[in-house]
Amino acid sequence: MSMSFESYMRDMVQPMRDDLTRIGVEELRTPDDVVEKLPTAEGTTLLVINSVCGCAAGQCRPGVAKALQHSVTPDHLFTVFAGQDKEATAKAREYLAPYPPSSPSIALFKDGNLVHFIQRHQIEDRSAEMIAADLTRAFEEYCQA
Repeated sequence: MSMSFESYMRDMVQPMRDDLTRIGVEELRTPDDVVEKLPTAEGTTLLVINSVCGCAAGQCRPGVAKALQHSVTPDHLFTVFAGQDKEATAKAREYLAPYPPSSPSIALFKDGNLVHFIQRHQIEDRSAEMIAADLTRAFEEYCQA
């Protein structure tokens, strides 16, 4: 019995999904999930556009994990997976205007308004520590009562 390409890809990306879900980030797998959770989340919300891109594995996900160890963090943690959950990602990107599609990327919302956004080009050449520092500054600015 041979494994389909889709099945292979699912198996290959599962550890990349697990990098975020094991630290409490909830996956939004469908457009309905996005519409149900993202615009209605009160307080602060972190949205990670996950990706198989090397910079996502090497810098983005570890940077997010490190930032979430900070004493101040967002109220809600969500992720969509670009290239895997395509419809959910497209729906999530509707809330990221005026920024063009970028994966990986990280968005912070406060009461439904985008207040901080880290695009792929701001992730690619930075260490996980630098990304975490950027996020923790944003957490301190927007996530405190």
